[in-house]
Amino acid sequence: MSSAWGMLIAAGLLEIVGVIGIKRVAEKNNWTNNIILIGGFICSFQLLLGALETISLSTGYAVWTGIGTVGAAVVGMLFFKESKSLMRMVCILGVIFCVVGLKLLE
Repeated sequence: MSSAWGMLIAAGLLEIVGVIGIKRVAEKNNWTNNIILIGGFICSFQLLLGALETISLSTGYAVWTGIGTVGAAVVGMLFFKESKSLMRMVCILGVIFCVVGLKLLE
């Protein structure tokens, strides 16, 4: 795996941190939660920019948002008591398959 793909995966994971920050700010607006939100997204965007120097925009953005989407859904189910319905799981798997497909076709 190239360093650009490593940066892209890290960017996606940090996007999840930013999304957790959004949820935490919605529940309690304080400095700590705002730092999680802003820091997660700033770091995520910086890594995304670096990854897009090598990876095509369409693939990079789709993979980045896919990691964030799946990660946010999983975090929501594990920590925020969101639905764990079968159809939701099927849709999450669909996103994962599409992201993997984009990586394989890059």
